[in-house]
Amino acid sequence: MRLACIEKDKTYEILSLDFPQETGRHLSDLGLQVGQKVRLVSKNKDSAIIMVKSSRLAFDKSILEKIDVGQVEQEEAPLPLSDLQVGQSALIYDIFAPKAIKRRLMDMGITKKTKIYLRKVAPLGDPIEITLRGYELTLRKSEAQLISVLKLEGDSGDN
Repeated sequence: MRLACIEKDKTYEILSLDFPQETGRHLSDLGLQVGQKVRLVSKNKDSAIIMVKSSRLAFDKSILEKIDVGQVEQEEAPLPLSDLQVGQSALIYDIFAPKAIKRRLMDMGITKKTKIYLRKVAPLGDPIEITLRGYELTLRKSEAQLISVLKLEGDSGDN
């Protein structure tokens, strides 16, 4: 399947890149390599934004048509922390943020495999309050969108 045909909220693995050597090297420097996992952030008829490691990359259709991908089967697909509902618990899956922001979030205790509980969401949806590591933390919705989580089913939320 071509990268141009992928669906949102699913994880794919790059199987092959059909580019001249120089272009392939440049894409490799951006993180697009065989075996790398990618996710679709947004898409229109002429271009798409994909998440590769902690980077959002925008490509036009001519590039997307030359990259073969295969869907990665997962038990539960990660979702942005901002998509959790009040009262749900989750495990931090990954942080897709620039280095400085990622470091700041990690300094606040948001690290992979950390259990979190969504306590409150402000009336207009921003900010949100989570409980992790025995304390409450308030995050902007824009920060919560950079944090990928795996929902924990049937959890009462007690940390």
